Amino acid sequence: MAGIYIHIPFCKQACHYCDFHFSTSLAYKDDLLKALTQEISLQKNYLNGETIETIYFGGGTPSLLNGDEINSVIGTITSLHTVSPDAEITLEANPDDLDNKKLRQLRDTPVNRFSIGIQSFFDEDLLWMNRAHRAAEAESSVKRAQDMGFENITVDLIYGYPLLTDQKWKTNLDKVFELQVPHVSCYSMTVEPRTALASSIKKKVQPPMNEGQSAEQFLYLANAMQLQGFEHYEISNFCKPGNYSRHNTNYWKGVKYLGIGPSAHSYNGETRQWNVANNAKYIQGIYSGNIPAEIEVLTETNRLNEYIMTSLRTMWGLDLGQLNTIAAGSSDILLKLTDEFFGKQWIHRENDVIYLTQTGKLYADHIAAELFF
Repeated sequence: MAGIYIHIPFCKQACHYCDFHFSTSLAYKDDLLKALTQEISLQKNYLNGETIETIYFGGGTPSLLNGDEINSVIGTITSLHTVSPDAEITLEANPDDLDNKKLRQLRDTPVNRFSIGIQSFFDEDLLWMNRAHRAAEAESSVKRAQDMGFENITVDLIYGYPLLTDQKWKTNLDKVFELQVPHVSCYSMTVEPRTALASSIKKKVQPPMNEGQSAEQFLYLANAMQLQGFEHYEISNFCKPGNYSRHNTNYWKGVKYLGIGPSAHSYNGETRQWNVANNAKYIQGIYSGNIPAEIEVLTETNRLNEYIMTSLRTMWGLDLGQLNTIAAGSSDILLKLTDEFFGKQWIHRENDVIYLTQTGKLYADHIAAELFF
């Protein structure tokens, strides 16, 4: 099995914290959509005939596309690949795009899952982030989608930023529980270079993020989700039993995927490649019959470190036996590095699997880096 990711690099406006590749100009939209379908054809052999289990439209803001445009991309995929009859097909969407007209269009596409970027149910927070929607739209978009028969919905929330008091964070989570969505993704606000937020902090217009606040709100989040019957299956992701994001779970489990579009990444088990993060250069390259991408051949060390980094983030943990299938004897080397983390109760071991504890999840990146080969 394998997955396909489609990057739609357009947004109505730039969120202050975002460093993903996108453009607020739609000048290249038609050309880019043509290039996407051409790249799907050019890359048809990348996955070696694997059945496609998931298709994910990310961005940017894929909900800017209309139903016909989405059907065109999916139609190209199905003409060149075997797509599973029960494939998970996800569309990232902004709340302000999901009006009744758009939802009716989407009912006539194979899209069967929405990832809705709510981030907050407070207008002042959304204005601070420079989001295009408002709180009322956030709530109503979910309800409209449910009324149209879309039940497989995930929503995004952000925590750990100066405006978000603990009470507001509780209110955001309570609202999500009230909406009865089966999946929630929650991310700590991070300050990425070359973003408006980073510039504001550098100029002291905005205060820096508070790590203590982020940690406390994460722990509250984890406990609240558990009480509501959600599984904490990856550090940022929670779902009701059986409602995992199949596409993202496959990333963490090392399943092959093909990335289509500017800045999109691909992985086939032996190499990684990433397309140029420039719309005009991407279109020019595709139109000339070339994939404008850089390729990295993965060494044994690369594969060991990737497995450590991704597996530790999940509820399935780091399997020492799986580590040894990548490189014989590697589990013995890794175990020698774990004493400090066992001592701090950041990790625990059950049989031959190592898991992060609740506290350990706060230090996941640090732990993984210390265990790298």
